[in-house]
Amino acid sequence: MNLKKFFPLLPILLLAGCSTTGTFTHMTPTQQPRNANNLYPVEVAFDSDRQSLRWDSIRPYVIVDGQSLPMRPVPIVQNRWEGLVPVPPTASGVTYRFKFDYLCNSFGTAPQPDSSWSPVYTLKIIDP
Repeated sequence: MNLKKFFPLLPILLLAGCSTTGTFTHMTPTQQPRNANNLYPVEVAFDSDRQSLRWDSIRPYVIVDGQSLPMRPVPIVQNRWEGLVPVPPTASGVTYRFKFDYLCNSFGTAPQPDSSWSPVYTLKIIDP
C-alpha cells in the first residue's frame, strides 16, 4: 500500500477508535401495575469496550423530567444498576433515560470526565 495515500486517513481512523461509548441493555418491563408509593423499579446493564474507562468511578443516574436520580449497583451481578422512577398518581406513564458519568484515563494528565447516555425509554403504568 502506498503510505502517501494512507496518511491522510490516519487521523480519521484514530478518532474512530476513541469515540466508543457504552452499551446499554434495558432490563425493565415496558409496563408495570400501578402501586401505592408511585415509585417504579428500573434496571439497566452497562458495558463498554473502552479500555481507558475507570470502572470504579462510575456514577449512574436515571433521568426523569430533567431530574437526575441516583442508581445503585445490583447485588452480586456485575455491571448492572437499579433505581426508582417516580410516576405521579394521575399519569399513565413516563419517559426516562440513563446517564452514566465516569472518568477515563488520559496520557499525561489526570483522568478526564466523560458520560454515556442511553436511548429514551417509556414506562406505561397499568391501572388495576
